[in-house]
Amino acid sequence: MSHPSFPGPRGLARHAWLPLAAAMCLILLAGCGRKAPDADAAVPVIAMPVKATDGSIAGRFPGEVHARYEMPVSFRMAGRLIERYVDPGEQVKQGQPLALLDPADPSQELSYAKAVLDAAEHRLLFATQQRDRDEAQFKQNLISQLQLQQTQDSYASALAGRDQARQQYKLAQSTTLVADHDGIITSRQAEVGQVLAAGQTVFGFAQSGEREVYVDVSESRVGDIAIGRAATVTLPALPGHTYAARVREIAPAADAQSRTYLVKLTVDHADASLQLGMTADVALEGVKSSDSAITIPATALFHQGEHPAVWVVQPSDSKLDLRPVTVARYGEHDVLITEGLKAGERIVMQGVHAVSAGEKVTPIAPPHPEDAPQ
Repeated sequence: MSHPSFPGPRGLARHAWLPLAAAMCLILLAGCGRKAPDADAAVPVIAMPVKATDGSIAGRFPGEVHARYEMPVSFRMAGRLIERYVDPGEQVKQGQPLALLDPADPSQELSYAKAVLDAAEHRLLFATQQRDRDEAQFKQNLISQLQLQQTQDSYASALAGRDQARQQYKLAQSTTLVADHDGIITSRQAEVGQVLAAGQTVFGFAQSGEREVYVDVSESRVGDIAIGRAATVTLPALPGHTYAARVREIAPAADAQSRTYLVKLTVDHADASLQLGMTADVALEGVKSSDSAITIPATALFHQGEHPAVWVVQPSDSKLDLRPVTVARYGEHDVLITEGLKAGERIVMQGVHAVSAGEKVTPIAPPHPEDAPQ
């Protein structure tokens, strides 16, 4: 009787490799149909050539109208706020109530102020009696001139201490916050029911009267400005109105973030139409103009550490180069460049944080025409 023959170990191994070999061939064939990725493929970026701007713009700066005196308003004692009588934007008069503390909260401070006043009045009574007695004895030549002067000094000190304690007691009795001057409430910093510390801000306050315009000047332009420099102020909200102004103050140090210097200008003959918070265009006299001024969108500005820079597309190989620039003015939507760029050079307008130096790119236009530089 014949038995079926079975393959040996070597035959089994040979048959087991056949499906695996077939699968590897299919993978290799599929791979041959694909194109290897190009390491030098250009990345599309929104980039446009820049245009020269009128150099006279370098002497103009965007600004904002402020009050000459702006200050926080607060209670001089701690307590719980139970009432607010005004809101931001309201005009207030001197002596007008603004807010109220819970009268029960300052009772301990009031008791302490009363005790201090009682002690001061007792010291004053003793000093008065001593002064009267020494003056009588001096007339009889019983004490020296020096001793009389010391007694009189003690009396004057006790009188000043009593007046100070009386003032503190008066303040402790008052739980109503009142306006010290005519002005406008610019902000609210505390809510009803909130427990306030002594001196904690309740309102922002702008005093009536003088008006100023604040502008930010780059470090490359601040050297052209001096105290007393004349300027002309115009406002988009008040067409046809022009105000004369002069530089009153220049910040001694640059802002840590923007690296610009705050310049305050006092407006001459400011009228009621000059409202707080209005945007202004300030033309400073004597600021050097630039024949190579270029305006770029704010989205095109990149910071290399603390220094501003832009990504320039090299025309020879379409690769990116990070170039330092000098900013003359920061606007709301654009930036004025006076050094580092030339008209016609192509720069990255958007996505400046998604590219790197030496990267090859393909410049494309912005998806919205209004985003292109004017």
